[in-house]
Amino acid sequence: MSTNQVTLGQRVHRFVRPVPKLGPPVSPALLKRQQEWIDSWQNRIADAITGFSGSMLFVYIHIVWFSCWIGFGVEAYPYGLLTMIVSLEAIFLSTFVMISQNRADARRQVIADEQWQMVQEEDKQNEQLLKLSEQILSLTREVRSLAGSLANRDEVTSLTNEVRALAGSLPDRKSGS
Repeated sequence: MSTNQVTLGQRVHRFVRPVPKLGPPVSPALLKRQQEWIDSWQNRIADAITGFSGSMLFVYIHIVWFSCWIGFGVEAYPYGLLTMIVSLEAIFLSTFVMISQNRADARRQVIADEQWQMVQEEDKQNEQLLKLSEQILSLTREVRSLAGSLANRDEVTSLTNEVRALAGSLPDRKSGS
């Protein structure tokens, strides 16, 4: 068989599971949660039933089933047995949908918990950065004030030197010259 030919199993699989499979989660917490879920055979069965009941093959089977039931006259109108079977099926399918929703909620909760933990860690880092920024600002102010006082000292020193120079050029009053 050539690689271009599609097997019957592959065609049926497209109808059974039309939604593409997602890659594994990247979060370690989600990986752990998924492994816990997969470890239970009951959860695997629930996933398989939910996956199948959410496919177009499920719809097509029911169209054929209902058409045959009514067309071949399995029972007379008002189809009491068919109604009971379909009602029981709906009860079980709604249970499987709720199981899937619970699983999705658990995944969202794991993600939310992990994000909250990350936000808390980032908050601590931000507080540390604010403290460091305040320390840098304080040190900058001290350096500027020291630089300003040194600049004033240089001005005072130059003024003192100018005064001395001027004083040195003045006639000495004691000697009367």
